Formats: sequence, structure tokens, C-alpha cells
Amino acid sequence: MVSMSDIFHINIGPDLAGSRLDKVLAGALPDISRSRLKALIEEGHVREQQNGAPASPSRKVKNGEIYQVTIPEAEDPDPQPENIPLDIVFEDEHLVIVNKAPGMVVHPAAGSPSGTLVNALLHHCRGTLSGIGGVKRPGIVHRIDKDTSGLLIVAKNDKAHNGLAEQFADHSIDRIYTAICKGHPTPLHNRIEGNIARHPTDRKRMAVSKTGGKWAATHYKTVTHYAQNGKPVASRIECKLETGRTHQVRVHMAHIGHPLVGDPVYSRSAIGNSIKGPVRAALLGFKRQALHARTLGFIHPISGEAFKFDSDLPYDMKQLLETLSPYEL
Repeated sequence: MVSMSDIFHINIGPDLAGSRLDKVLAGALPDISRSRLKALIEEGHVREQQNGAPASPSRKVKNGEIYQVTIPEAEDPDPQPENIPLDIVFEDEHLVIVNKAPGMVVHPAAGSPSGTLVNALLHHCRGTLSGIGGVKRPGIVHRIDKDTSGLLIVAKNDKAHNGLAEQFADHSIDRIYTAICKGHPTPLHNRIEGNIARHPTDRKRMAVSKTGGKWAATHYKTVTHYAQNGKPVASRIECKLETGRTHQVRVHMAHIGHPLVGDPVYSRSAIGNSIKGPVRAALLGFKRQALHARTLGFIHPISGEAFKFDSDLPYDMKQLLETLSPYEL
């Protein structure tokens, strides 16, 4: 692993002559991301040794040149470490997998400057972060909503971050969510495809859009139907993502008329009067979207080993399902 306070000397041979400097450095220092190397060049940390002049990313290197690359020590992050308990599923020197509890924000923002997963990881991973983009911080490759529970993978260094980001970009990460939606989806199994964009009138919501947004696809499979007196109440479903858009499962299921139970943004319809007793109370009392990131599969960005992890349903979703009555499919 590259120490983030080292100095490297890159010798240019005839095989590299005429190549762009940023490309040459990326090949010579594979543990450092291309974007980080570009920033180092632009900040004057890469110099041609003979004349000491700072270089530019697009400079064409010449045979016999030697470039000195200084990697400054990673800076301390703005978010502060906080001793917050975490459910660690797996950890090595390159990455950590967390089973996030519902209610925890992933990254500090204006409304949540502390108490986030990043604050907790800065404390948990102290001394093991080599820097993402030159800052001692965990590399958040993907996020799940505050009130969604389940598995989330975080990088500890640039190389792991880049490798994981590539897998998310080419949609090769295996992600399966368990959800409880209203009603009984028809058909039982299907693929929902539709671009997701910001809602035209409510900026806090996303929506399926015909004219803009980003392409998104979700496969859902019905696991169990729940009914009361023969009338549909809810369904337990599994959703496999082809893409990873903001609120994707929540938006797509609402789009087909089966929003997630408890979803405060996309499930605004009232509980039908035919649903009564403990079942009605359980549905009305569930105050978050019933969504859990259950399965996470990926190729380890350093070792190349295939990993797959599963997470049990959290207590609140188990309790809800135990209150409902299964209906034979």
C-alpha cells in the first residue's frame, strides 16, 4: 500500500516517451486514483527533476526525464470521529462492510452534521485510513437512505475505492433488497424500467420521468402475500437492482401502485377501512419505509475474490410481518 507521505521518482524510458504525464503516473502509481494524481499535478506536487518546474497533466513526457511525485500526508477530515456503535459484518485493510441501522444518516450534511455513519467510521477505522482523495476519510461508494437498513460497503483507500466505484458504475454489484409493499403486485414477478428524475414540483421527491433523469431498472419478486378476510393488505417482495438511483426501489414500487409500507414520501394513500385491528395498528405504526438492503455481492477490488453477504431483517420489519397474516400464493 502506498504511504501517503512518500516521494516517488518516475523515470521516463523510450517506451513511455510522448505519453501524457497523468497517464504515465497512473500506470506507475496504481494505488492512487487518476483524479487524485491530477490534483497533485495541479497543486504543484509533481515536478520535472532536472529543472524543478511544476508539470501539467497533459504534458507529453520525454525519454530520460525524471519526475518527482510528492504525496502529502492525508489531511484530517472535517467530520469528527464519534464513538458510535456499529454492526461490522466484514473488515480488512482495504474495506469495511456495515449493517446500517435504520435512522442513521450515511454522510454529514447541513441537517445532520454529526451522528452519521461517516462520523462512526472515522472513529472505528482510526489509524487504518490511508486517505481518499488526500483526506483521511472513509470512501463512501454508495449510500442507502437514512431510514433504510442493511448492508453498505465502504473503502479505506483510493485503490479499493476506485475498484468498487468501477463495479457500481458497470452495474456488476449484486444488490437485493427486502421490502414490504402495500397490496399485491400483479404480476407476481416483473421488471420495472423507467428513468428516475427529480419530481417537477416537489424537490424532496424523485419520480419516474419520460423526458429526463437517469435510466433505472428494478426486478421485483413476490415472496409472500398478506391478506385480511381475503382482501389484499401487503406483500413481502425482493427487489434486485440493475442500477442504483436515488430512492429507486421506493419510486419504482410507488410508480406501479404498490408503495412501501411506512414510506413518508411515496406512500401517502390512507389505509383502507376494511383493514382492522392489530394489522391496521401495525401498518399505521410503522414509521419508516419498510426496506432493507439484504444482500451485497461484489469482487474484492484488491484480491479479486468474490464476496457475498446477507443480513437478517431488522426487528421492526420482523415484528410487522409477524402481525400480518400470510396468504397462499
